[in-house]
Amino acid sequence: MELFRSFNISASALTAEKVRVDTVASNLANMQTTRTAAGGPYRRKTVVFSERLDQVRQVPPKFRGQGVRVSAVVDDPNPPRQEYDPEHPDANEAGFVSYPNIELAKEMTDLITASRSYEANTTVINTAKSLYLKTLEIGRG
Repeated sequence: MELFRSFNISASALTAEKVRVDTVASNLANMQTTRTAAGGPYRRKTVVFSERLDQVRQVPPKFRGQGVRVSAVVDDPNPPRQEYDPEHPDANEAGFVSYPNIELAKEMTDLITASRSYEANTTVINTAKSLYLKTLEIGRG
């Protein structure tokens, strides 16, 4: 039903932002992980969003947007951070340890951005709900 389209679009954004928050949390939890099952240090993950399109109905292209979706969670291609620590068990022959390419400031920025987007979409849902309730009140009067 088109009446609830704004709810669906905002709900899809809330779901996508939850994935981004979970990914940031995983990155922060693994900032010091120097050895993974795949070998080498943990790789920073990033979330890629894409538009969710309505391809079922015959809708003009400018009205096909149905929200957002997570199209992929990918590894950051930047190389690991090298720190000199010859006593570390994962140090190479030169005494350098490969740490994940995770920067606390970048992760916190992503977390704040996701939080603000989450708040904005919650506001959209609450505003739409309020408008629908006011519309029902007009119909009763």
